[in-house]
Amino acid sequence: MARGAIDYGRMVEQALRTVVRDVLRRLAAEGLPPPHHFYITFRTSDPGVEIPDHLRERYPTEMTVVLQHQFWDLEVDDTALSVTLSFNDVPQRLRIPFHAIKVFADPGAEFGLQFTLEPEIVPLPSPAVDKKPPVAPKPADSEPPKGGAEIVTLDRFRKK
Repeated sequence: MARGAIDYGRMVEQALRTVVRDVLRRLAAEGLPPPHHFYITFRTSDPGVEIPDHLRERYPTEMTVVLQHQFWDLEVDDTALSVTLSFNDVPQRLRIPFHAIKVFADPGAEFGLQFTLEPEIVPLPSPAVDKKPPVAPKPADSEPPKGGAEIVTLDRFRKK
């Protein structure tokens, strides 16, 4: 990408990963309301993925897990989800970083996301708590509004 260019695709995927994180946080806090259930496909070889060796041998590139009836101890932080699932009636703990997720689907809501870009491995932004957006400074020649909305023309910002 050229210097200064905006990588909208990567920015959108990063934002959509926060949707996945927020949905899973809600699931961990409130439980799974019907008809929702989740299919999560992830790259098993990505940094930070923690799965038992026998599962990594069986699924060397990617794996899909289902969060529906039998999952326990779901924990979600800014970078990953951790969950206990049963494989052949043996509980196994998995840690899946959000950057490793390729597909997130909720068939109960007919909703799905597919991540196609190579992700940057960074923590997802936390939801803003009482954060106010930055306010652009007003040009020196502006006057404060007198009781109503200020109408701004483009001429104010043109070079003279």
